Amino acid sequence: MADVTANGQGNQPQLVLQKIYVKDVSYEAPNAPQIFQEIGETDQQPQVQLNLGQKATDLGNDMYEVVLSLTLTCTLGERTAYLAEVQQAGVFGVSGFAEADLAGIIGSYCPNLLFPYARQVISSLVLEGGFPPFLLQPINFDALYAEQQRRMTGGDETPVLNS
Repeated sequence: MADVTANGQGNQPQLVLQKIYVKDVSYEAPNAPQIFQEIGETDQQPQVQLNLGQKATDLGNDMYEVVLSLTLTCTLGERTAYLAEVQQAGVFGVSGFAEADLAGIIGSYCPNLLFPYARQVISSLVLEGGFPPFLLQPINFDALYAEQQRRMTGGDETPVLNS
């Protein structure tokens, strides 16, 4: 007969979203209002570039702040039409996960949750700046995280040949 002393709760993995907020936001249209006229008169298509970044900070007590940074730059020829930046942040309670799983949650799951909020902020900034609406396409953070992990571990691997 075995003694049962556990209360059934143990160290169950937990992921709790505490807060989502805009940490920083910036919008510039350095060549307005002339750029509006240029967009209408030229055959050149505006070029849009997205830069993406993320940072995680351990706040202690199994709490983490994850910040997803998006910078959208639209140019017409050599001139900048607009520059929209947002740092969308979230505070997440994460406990009971293995180290590798924790890294995946912070590197992939949390940015996936933050992205729709950041996309909405960028879209609003561009529209309110007087430019046609711009909706960022979905981003596969799982694939980005997997690629980052592959680069970190795959750089020094050499094939092993069996004789």
